[in-house]
Amino acid sequence: MKLSTYLSEERGRQAKLAAALKCHSVLLYQWANGIRKTPAERCPAIERETSGMVTCEELRPDIDWAVLRRQSRQESSNV
Repeated sequence: MKLSTYLSEERGRQAKLAAALKCHSVLLYQWANGIRKTPAERCPAIERETSGMVTCEELRPDIDWAVLRRQSRQESSNV
């Protein structure tokens, strides 16, 4: 799901997500509407805070998230 869609589906959702991400609501609006590109390092937190409704792949399709997810799983299994 697009971040803009997620934010528009429930009143106050943008403010809640911005608070959870510790960023300004305006910045979240800019990411959601393509004014600014969502920083790659913020994508996992957005995915986590939206319970997977907005995925890293949706936010930044230019990044090979499958490789990063595989590495993450391997690192956690080595612990």
